[in-house]
Amino acid sequence: MELTISDGDLTRKVRRKIFGGRCRCSFWALEADALRARAQLRTGLEDFGDPPLEPALSTLLNSLQQEADLHPLGSFLIYTHLLEILETRLRLADAWRSQPETLTPSRIERPIFITGFPRSGSTFLHELLAQDPDNRPPLVWEVMFPLPAPELARSFCDSRRLRTAARLWWFRRLAPHVDKVYPMRACSPHECVAIHSHTFLSEEFVATCRVPSYEAFLHSTDLRPAYAWEKRFLQHLQSRRPTKRWVLKSPDHVYGLEELFLVFPDALIIQTHRDPLPVLRSDVQLTRVLQGLYARPDDLSDLQTRTARSLAGMEKRCRHFRTLHPELADRFFDLDYSDFVSDPVTAVRQIYRQFEIPLTELTIQRVCQLASKRSRYPSQHNLSLNVLGPGERPETREAPANITNEFGRNFSS
Repeated sequence: MELTISDGDLTRKVRRKIFGGRCRCSFWALEADALRARAQLRTGLEDFGDPPLEPALSTLLNSLQQEADLHPLGSFLIYTHLLEILETRLRLADAWRSQPETLTPSRIERPIFITGFPRSGSTFLHELLAQDPDNRPPLVWEVMFPLPAPELARSFCDSRRLRTAARLWWFRRLAPHVDKVYPMRACSPHECVAIHSHTFLSEEFVATCRVPSYEAFLHSTDLRPAYAWEKRFLQHLQSRRPTKRWVLKSPDHVYGLEELFLVFPDALIIQTHRDPLPVLRSDVQLTRVLQGLYARPDDLSDLQTRTARSLAGMEKRCRHFRTLHPELADRFFDLDYSDFVSDPVTAVRQIYRQFEIPLTELTIQRVCQLASKRSRYPSQHNLSLNVLGPGERPETREAPANITNEFGRNFSS
């Protein structure tokens, strides 16, 4: 089969060769029973362990079928991704039952969670905090291929890193603009939503597909199973390595702060803040790139409206939690985007000072080195106009004038 790639996109010719111009959905039907059975057949295992897959899995699949408007490539990619998640669940559940060293979980003390607005410097902050030898973020390859638990002596030559790098290379070929909005490599720190995806209680699916029914379900359900799974997953990752302080990140933790503190009672939270308008523009760009891999183009105005409402909801949820829990005030560090990008080293110093974490000279040197190499702020989210769909005018990248929200001003002002 001839593979022709032009300007980073798979050509129409290649898409026709792969799919024959039709959606052959019978092979990758998004049905819960069929997916579970296929995962069990491929692994030879039966028990998915805790938490239960339902009703989250069926809610997600119904939303994907009825609302996502997936194109053929998207249907195939979603099917294979969900199948792999189910297979990983089966293998992890089996390993956790059979491996004696996992029966007595190791402690997780004072983990740091980065949350707040998306597109507000949290990824860069995650990378900076990972420079501390006493900190440990979950890496992309560890989350993608968690079995067996990684060993420190072998982590630098683990074949799973190469497998992950190969997958990400193909991901960048299929979604050529993704590197401009969310660069990811095998050894990058990964987000908690990828860990939560194993429970099917994850914002990952909301970010990659239009699934409003599933999103409503997710925001109204108890997220304790997702955080209990995350704790067990982190204990698995550290079971063969010295225990360090976990540094974790996801903007979507604002939806589950109550459950987060129930599972991680000594957690420390860094909440990032940024002006809503550039956040809106940048988040819309990211969503269009990610969703374009799976579905037909969405109406830009509708996407902007939904994103604006989502951002306002995130702010409201977090503010409400912090108002109800003044006793946790010293567990939060508020980080302004402008201050952070102008002086990231000082921001790291302030975080360590508030949380009373020792800051070594080695960590300072490594943070300074990484900060000096980064020139992607504040222009990292500026995409060329070819991200826009056919017929869209450049001015449509601005927020619609009628969007108002709970930030107290118009998004377009």
